[in-house]
Amino acid sequence: MISVIIPTHNRSDFLLQAVDSVLKQKQASQPVELIVVDDGSTEDICSALSSAPGEIGFLRQEHSGVSAARNLGILAARGEWLAFLDSDDLWLPAKLAAQEQFFRENPDMLLCQTEEIWLRNGRRLNPRKYHRKPEGYCFDLLLERCLVSPSAVMMHRRLLDRVGLFDESLPACEDYDLWLRIGCRFPLGLVPEQLVAKRGGHPDQLSATVQALDRYRIQSMINLLRSGLLNAEQTTAAKRVLFAKSAVYIKGCRKRGNSEEAENVAAALLAFR
Repeated sequence: MISVIIPTHNRSDFLLQAVDSVLKQKQASQPVELIVVDDGSTEDICSALSSAPGEIGFLRQEHSGVSAARNLGILAARGEWLAFLDSDDLWLPAKLAAQEQFFRENPDMLLCQTEEIWLRNGRRLNPRKYHRKPEGYCFDLLLERCLVSPSAVMMHRRLLDRVGLFDESLPACEDYDLWLRIGCRFPLGLVPEQLVAKRGGHPDQLSATVQALDRYRIQSMINLLRSGLLNAEQTTAAKRVLFAKSAVYIKGCRKRGNSEEAENVAAALLAFR
């Protein structure tokens, strides 16, 4: 079984379109379990879902963030395979079937993602070369920027048994954090087809509502360096990116008059110099 987990906070219109894109998946050989997790919406998400055809699992929690919502869905899911879909994104009809085929052809792989179509306010964007999705062992690339999209991923449940769930202490960049924990130990698979429509430009996106996202990437790298999971080469790479991102972040904090935050980050770096 494939368990599909959609976290949402309001966005009922977007959500219904996302749900519809899951229900319209074609040729998947396994049954699909769909779970929507309402992260403390003020909209009546349960009533909105009543208009959707098909069986939809529904969970609700007090507003605790996307990590907690995904984790709640993971713990409730019955599937051997897990897939995630952000409530403002869409899947093309062949998405799950293509990933099933990938895993049949690559039985040792535990995670793969697909390519995406990028849309901003309804207009198509072309990703830059540095946004190119990686495959194989690619920890160094994952450090630089978030190159894995939750909406494009399918993974085996035992992968999360080995690396842990989403970090609920991070209000943003929680996916970057998880991909680092996975990428330092496991290869990533890639289906080179654009099977996800990633929609941006709306005001409630985390990138628009959470300031200074690099602060959480910095915390993720510090946590990973403290974990003891990295080999010597990975440690060197993580420190290089950590110091580079921290230098930019500290400079920005001081420019904005937030000297306390700048000094806290600088102090945290001392252990890694």
